[in-house]
Amino acid sequence: MKISTQIQLSLMMFLEFFIWGGWFVTMGIYLPNTLKTTGVETGMAYSTQSWGAIIAPFIIGLIADRFFNAERILGVLHLIGAFLMYQMANATDFAVFYPYVLGYMIAYMPTLALVNSVSFNQMNDPAKQFSLVRVFGTIGWIIAGLLISYAFHWDSEEGIASGMLKNTFLMTAIASAFLGVFSFTLPKTPPTVDKSQKITIADILGLDALKLLKDRNFLIFFLSSILICIPLAFYYQHTNQFLSEIKVPNPTGKMTIGQASEVLFMLLLPFFFKKFGFKKTLMVGMLAWTVRYLLFAFGNSGELAFMLLTGIALHGICYDFFFVSGQIYTDSKAGEKVKSAAQGLITLATYGLGMLIGFYVAGKITDNNLISVGVHEWNNIWVFPAVFAGVVMLLFAIFFKNEKIEYKE
Repeated sequence: MKISTQIQLSLMMFLEFFIWGGWFVTMGIYLPNTLKTTGVETGMAYSTQSWGAIIAPFIIGLIADRFFNAERILGVLHLIGAFLMYQMANATDFAVFYPYVLGYMIAYMPTLALVNSVSFNQMNDPAKQFSLVRVFGTIGWIIAGLLISYAFHWDSEEGIASGMLKNTFLMTAIASAFLGVFSFTLPKTPPTVDKSQKITIADILGLDALKLLKDRNFLIFFLSSILICIPLAFYYQHTNQFLSEIKVPNPTGKMTIGQASEVLFMLLLPFFFKKFGFKKTLMVGMLAWTVRYLLFAFGNSGELAFMLLTGIALHGICYDFFFVSGQIYTDSKAGEKVKSAAQGLITLATYGLGMLIGFYVAGKITDNNLISVGVHEWNNIWVFPAVFAGVVMLLFAIFFKNEKIEYKE
């Protein structure tokens, strides 16, 4: 792969995740403070990610893989996203905001697969080269958070009060428009499937992999994956709101510690996986969710602020040890014939079904612990996902039989 191509792909990844990190994190503060939403309404806004994840395979399977170059569809979707993001910035109430954020996520979620397709198409050794490109995505997410907190102070108490969080959507709209135009300059990535080839809904959704559920171990893992996404939704939906409400300075910037730890623990995962095996690795990932939420429940913005920062820093273990390990496990169980279908099924079950339930539950519990306008009983809110994750871990420990899984780098 040429250096110039690697630079192009790295900039593409940087912008792709700069865009996501530039609004998705702070929406949890913006909606209740600016549009005066309830917890359930905030959950509805976040659940558009799940609807986008459910619809994305159809856009990729029926259009991108069959009729048009991936880089062109990427460009069109981000230009559409730029318009919708601008409309979100100017929405005056939730009824106006919701259709735009739903449309945006339906347009955005397919781009996560498209940037991978464009990247892989240019690589002669993806196993070695992809991580060097993908890491710029994480850097993009981190830079977005640092800009919001430390450069522009949009998430400060004064910034929130004066409605400056609206600027996060405008910043994202500009970045999305730039990526949309830039995408048309990316290396050509033609369709991978003959358009005359018959394709079914079962193919698109990975339903051919359902036969894997006959394996008891895979069934336990599959159900655990769905259930663990319920506490996961609390983190994405309410952490930024929680930190802001209890007066933690620069909450969005501090949350980038989670992305930094993701990179670190991704490097440590092969060692841990090989030394302790799949079951223990997954259990550590689930235990980390429990510990994180207990730290949130009993920490504060004063002397115990280190507990909150530790909880954020656990994101690498929470995410990598469970979800990345789960992808490796799924790959090993599926075999060549249904490998892609199995990964698609797990993605649909977790980011689709699991987090859809989780965002709704998180919204309901947050509303039930509202003390007064802008004040919640966060101790009670965080204890629920802590206990829930702990129960899922115990059930997994009891019912999942240990088996040897090879880590493939």
